[in-house]
Amino acid sequence: MVFCEDCGELYRRVHWNNHGCKSIVWRCISRLEPTSAEKNCTNRTVNELLPQEITVKAINQILTERDVFLKTLQQNIAKAVVNADTLSPDGIQARLEELQKEVIKKANNKQDYDAIVDEIFRLRDQKIQSELDSHRRKEVMNRIKELQDFIAGQEVDITEFDEALVKKLIEKITVFADHFTVEFESGITIEIEA
Repeated sequence: MVFCEDCGELYRRVHWNNHGCKSIVWRCISRLEPTSAEKNCTNRTVNELLPQEITVKAINQILTERDVFLKTLQQNIAKAVVNADTLSPDGIQARLEELQKEVIKKANNKQDYDAIVDEIFRLRDQKIQSELDSHRRKEVMNRIKELQDFIAGQEVDITEFDEALVKKLIEKITVFADHFTVEFESGITIEIEA
């Protein structure tokens, strides 16, 4: 959920003892386990509470600018609909059934049917991909709808970190040297200075 911008690895929550001062912090895994990293990461260590504060700020920024973000979510819905494949899994299945009947006719008449069989294999692959794309689109639409419902139903800013809400709304947080980006499940990204 928390990623390093420098090397792309995850951040891990660790108990830290720095010069006798014990605290809980988030550190890049490649700094904790440098042998597994491709390059030496130099990204910062952050106090445990900072990602929580960043998350609350990002959610509140969406609530404060709700009209702008609701418009962006509508645009994301439009993109998901436009990107829909023109041939649905049902349309592909109907075409597959037609081709299978053609193969049977050609086989009974002892005619060459290799081109039709190749088309059937191609359409089967296309149907699988179309089903996957359709499923992904539905997931994106559900995430967008969840965020829209949250924004519309939330009258005031949130004041404390809510882990359940974060798991529901936020896909990932990326730690940069001077700021954070918070990516919501719906596709919206917020940049927070910290």
